Amino acid sequence: MTYTYDYPRPALTVDCVVFGYDEGALHVLLIERGAPPFEGAHALPGGFVDMEEDLEAAARRELAEETGVTRLYLEQLGAFGAPGRDPRGRVVTIAYVALVKLSDHAVRAATDARAAAWHPVEALPALAFDHTAIIACARTRLAEAVRSRPIGFELLPKKFTLTDLQRLVEAALGRPLDKRNFRKKVLSLDLLVPLDEVERNVPRRAAQLFRFDRRRYARLEQDGFQFRL
Repeated sequence: MTYTYDYPRPALTVDCVVFGYDEGALHVLLIERGAPPFEGAHALPGGFVDMEEDLEAAARRELAEETGVTRLYLEQLGAFGAPGRDPRGRVVTIAYVALVKLSDHAVRAATDARAAAWHPVEALPALAFDHTAIIACARTRLAEAVRSRPIGFELLPKKFTLTDLQRLVEAALGRPLDKRNFRKKVLSLDLLVPLDEVERNVPRRAAQLFRFDRRRYARLEQDGFQFRL
């Protein structure tokens, strides 16, 4: 059976904001567009959703096709549909966000992307469409996620210093934190196990190493514990 719609139907796309963390710095994965509109401009990886395709499946397909990045957890960020955001017509996009360890994901451009690369979030080039606004929204979500869930520990080595942890949180928040207050708060959560080890081969006084107690966190979470930095 065919249907006749009384109203025009907007097109639907997906866009992926993939943040990569490495050595105290936060990056975002961008492509260089190889086709109009905005040919040659930087943009988030993404594209149109096929008629029989699930939204997240479309996001994963576009991300893999344009950048070669696969096997990551995507969380839906929201819908962006301001009139005029896409010169091709009325296009609504569903954005997804992810946070990964940058060194775990090599990128390569493919399909309609000329290039794909990581860019520091504090020095982004001019972006196509409304992707600057989408990234700003994703950064707000990331800042809240890092403070309310222990996702940051996935990006650190199994053994890390309190300075390593603070630098990660500061990168996600986009602002510095008071060292004494941060350490007091982190240690009060009782989720870090101090190790009888210190850093090696560092040009300063070696700091103590810690590890995240995942089992204890899982038990506390079952009892209603709420992680908060």
